[in-house]
Amino acid sequence: MRITEETLDRIAELARLDVSEPAARATLLTDMQRVIDFVEKLNEVDTKGVEPLIFMTDEADVLREDVAALEITKQDALMNAPVKDSDYFKVPRVVDKG
Repeated sequence: MRITEETLDRIAELARLDVSEPAARATLLTDMQRVIDFVEKLNEVDTKGVEPLIFMTDEADVLREDVAALEITKQDALMNAPVKDSDYFKVPRVVDKG
């Protein structure tokens, strides 16, 4: 498959890209064609008898135990707040009363 100027224009339109500069168009056409050529090369590989790959590895995630710990006090957290109440951060309203 060849990437044509028309194909490039349609892809640029769908992706909302400005490819009006001739040097950028030439580079983009070359790069896109290289990707298509690579995929076409992959289609030549004989995959008979090859199981589909579901996971990249058989390793399981090793996660640490989730343990709650008091790392910082409420007063320490509020110490550098630009606007605060006695126990809370004050922030601008982001939801209108409806």
